[in-house]
Amino acid sequence: MDAGTKQGLELVKFSIHPDASRFTVQAFATGMLSSLGHNPTLGIRSFDGEIECEPATYEKAAVRMTVRTDAMEVLDEMKREDRDKMEQEMYEKILETSRFPAASFESKEIAIEKLGADLFRADVKGELTFHGQTRPESFSARVTAMGPILRISGEFPLRQSDYGIRPFSFAGGALRLKDDLKFRFELLARKQE
Repeated sequence: MDAGTKQGLELVKFSIHPDASRFTVQAFATGMLSSLGHNPTLGIRSFDGEIECEPATYEKAAVRMTVRTDAMEVLDEMKREDRDKMEQEMYEKILETSRFPAASFESKEIAIEKLGADLFRADVKGELTFHGQTRPESFSARVTAMGPILRISGEFPLRQSDYGIRPFSFAGGALRLKDDLKFRFELLARKQE
């Protein structure tokens, strides 16, 4: 290698912008009265994160993200009183946000596959710390590169019991939410100057 050749590319960093992003959780009803209930969708309102990678190839990528657990809200149409009651129950009894105010994810390995000129697939393996427990989690994301902006979308399942969380229940358990949740994300990340 001659003296003019770089030994490694300098990594670029992108900041995730929550105001231009969408991050939701879908829960699923079960139990005797589940046909009368609904499958609530929660919006995650407060999160931040950073992506680091090589420019152009997006190799050597890493992602870190933190979510405030007390900044989720029910997105479904329902009476304000019912929504407030559901959110309070979720914060106090299910997520225990006073004890566990944040959840965080840090990647350990990301495999990048180029699908088109500016389109990539990222297979992400990492560790999620949630409700006081840390466990390995993995998911795939579709990444579109638009100059200084990345659009990242995907979904992943999560089992509440893996993190010591008991699923929400109503009416003495006649209507309850299943253990499995589905997270969906459409994130916008902008290159840091």
